[in-house]
Amino acid sequence: MKAYAYIRVSTEEQATDGVSLDAQKAKVAAWADLNGYELAGVFMDAGISGTKADRPGLAAALSAVGKGDALVVYSLSRLSRSTKHTIEISERLDKAGADLVSISEKIDTTTAMQHKKAKGERVGAVPYGKALAGDGVALVDVPAEQEIIAEARRLHTAGLSLRKIAAVLAEKGFKARNGKVFAATQIQRMVA
Repeated sequence: MKAYAYIRVSTEEQATDGVSLDAQKAKVAAWADLNGYELAGVFMDAGISGTKADRPGLAAALSAVGKGDALVVYSLSRLSRSTKHTIEISERLDKAGADLVSISEKIDTTTAMQHKKAKGERVGAVPYGKALAGDGVALVDVPAEQEIIAEARRLHTAGLSLRKIAAVLAEKGFKARNGKVFAATQIQRMVA
């Protein structure tokens, strides 16, 4: 299992908070060692505010984390200063099959989510192509949506852009759950 550290400080915090990049990295390394994870990468943004969504270190960390991996931060405030952005990052990790760990807040989705995933249970929003089974826990395929996903993947393999795939699906009469044309971001999740 691999862990990826994301560490961040703003210039002001370096002077007043005392939680330096080295201190954050040491905390994450200790967590990884204690929990049997290989610390596979450390990504940082130095002197960049947590209110900025465009942070190269965070973007690289999110790109590196894959299924079964964990993104580990010293605290959620290092990840983002916006609750909405933190939730978006968490949902992105969930969709990638990765976990989020915040050492300070003692948030660790690795144990509970891995247990649920191993049992084939839902660990977030119900993805397109699936529905909740009668027990309200397990996921089952939705044949009509699976057909659309298969078509989107076929078009993607043929080299079409996400927007072109959305246009082709619209021409064929395929619509999203809300009855509207698929957005490029929805297509991206289908073909990922």
